[in-house]
Amino acid sequence: MIYKTAKEWREASSKRVLLFGMSGLGKTYLSNILRDSGAWFHYSVDYRIGTRYMGEHIADNFKREAMKVPLLHELLKSDSVYISSNITFNNLAPLSTYLGKPGNPDQGGLPFIEYMRRQEQHRIAEIAALNDTPHFVERAKTLYGYDNFVCDSGGSICEVVNPEDPNDPVLRNLSQSVLMVWIKGSDAHTDELIRRFVKAPKPMYYATEQMRAYWTGYLEEHGGDENTVDPNDFMRWSYSKALAHRQPRYAAMAQNWGITIDAEDVAKVQGAEDFEALIEQALETRSAYIALFLWVLRNWNDKLCRLNCHRTCPPMMSSPTRASWSWVKDGRLGRIFAHCASDC
Repeated sequence: MIYKTAKEWREASSKRVLLFGMSGLGKTYLSNILRDSGAWFHYSVDYRIGTRYMGEHIADNFKREAMKVPLLHELLKSDSVYISSNITFNNLAPLSTYLGKPGNPDQGGLPFIEYMRRQEQHRIAEIAALNDTPHFVERAKTLYGYDNFVCDSGGSICEVVNPEDPNDPVLRNLSQSVLMVWIKGSDAHTDELIRRFVKAPKPMYYATEQMRAYWTGYLEEHGGDENTVDPNDFMRWSYSKALAHRQPRYAAMAQNWGITIDAEDVAKVQGAEDFEALIEQALETRSAYIALFLWVLRNWNDKLCRLNCHRTCPPMMSSPTRASWSWVKDGRLGRIFAHCASDC
């Protein structure tokens, strides 16, 4: 991590973060606050995907539909009209519309093969846009004079990396330039996200294996084929499963590559100073966990070796050690320590 302690973060002349987590938990909310402060450069991964890497795909899709209209057909062929998307940081509709939903074409659905082709385009584009982050960190500094940088990542970042691999090329590249920050939602947040999605289902990116499993599972449960599936019903059916799939991947990214802040605290942020204080607190918490783990190693090494064979914490252990034991038992501190041992 580029900031190992709260002190390093507090005293840093250049603060650089990448926000990740499910859509709707505050990534863009925080990024807008930081950008509006005038001291932070805002890099949106989804915007980069929809302009630099998939802009031509999106525009061609618009033109394909326009060519079905006789008047526009002739105007396009004679270069008399110009069609492009108007994607913005806060309006990513052109990108999500292009990704589409599989199912009945009469209900706006795509053939499954075409849908998966567009999903693969997004996967390649998202990896490229994430890997552009260090370039934009430098660009923000040298071209625009920004010392502070926030990367607003897409909700599907966890689908294009392997958080358990210490040599994952995307995460290694990112971690050398920005502090990875997970915005963690509660069960109540998850319920609210599902409620919103049920009301207005939107296209999104899924890992190839997961999408094929969802598609097969839906057809087995509901019957029919791609020409009869209600696209919106399928998206609703798969969304809660996608949330459950992504949650442990986000957690692993935070444990192995960064820090965690709670969505409840994010909602209270009113300015850049509030955000910086929130990150400082998260770094202090992480440092305390590591310090406690090292204390356990120094003072209870022999006992821990014996306790690893037990399923429960022995009653005679003190309160600090009980806490340490629970963290050791479920692997949380073990994963943090394994990743950070060289820094300690």
